[in-house]
Amino acid sequence: MENNSSIISTENLNLWYGEKQALVDITMKVKRNIVTALIGPSGCGKSTLIRTFNRMNDLIDGCRVGGRLLIDNEDIYRPGADVVAIRKKIGMVFQKPNPFPKSVYENVAYGPKIHGVQEKRDLDRIVEKSLRDAALWEEVKDRLHEPANGLSGGQQQRLCIARCLAVEPEIILMDEPCSALDPIATAKIENLIDILKRSYTVVIVTHNMQQAARVSDFTGFMYLGKLIEFGETTQIFENPKEELTSNYVTGRFG
Repeated sequence: MENNSSIISTENLNLWYGEKQALVDITMKVKRNIVTALIGPSGCGKSTLIRTFNRMNDLIDGCRVGGRLLIDNEDIYRPGADVVAIRKKIGMVFQKPNPFPKSVYENVAYGPKIHGVQEKRDLDRIVEKSLRDAALWEEVKDRLHEPANGLSGGQQQRLCIARCLAVEPEIILMDEPCSALDPIATAKIENLIDILKRSYTVVIVTHNMQQAARVSDFTGFMYLGKLIEFGETTQIFENPKEELTSNYVTGRFG
């Protein structure tokens, strides 16, 4: 499959929480090995949308999904879909760093162990590679067996990225990954995102338009549960087709 084929494809994707419709007819294609940003005001459906990509909304009572959502051309909402396999393929990094109350090493080894890796030598290799890929190894290699919550906020977030990488996903979803971090830690995460897209497909939700402009190749603007406009990031910010998009990116509302 060529590099720029679509890895995520939605067709008239709708989602309801009980009676409330949170996503309305979302149709989009996310290409592989690029960074796609979702922007829009609070409550517009950005986080809900990326949570449909790994079926995290399944955990919410009264949630219903309609339409189609294909990952690698497989409809992940079809009856009998293997949700565990889907979630292994799609890692998630949350707004606030959420390391497990374990050592740095055990945080990264946790996922591979669940998926059957038991040999210490194999776990050591996976832990080191994941921490290196998350640009954290040099900072923690002498602290592997210390509690993860002793790391700084920015280090904890990169540890969560390493934990995500350890199970070898294809897609990494990031939900406001820098909103709890200072500017220096944010710059490290942004630099890391640029490196990660060589090997992974990254979808990032951000309220920070400057961040979207800096890190993404494609951007989707959402408003009231609808995808108003989707295209190359430079086009969305410099020459938006929709007046609503233009008003948002120029700060006239939002």
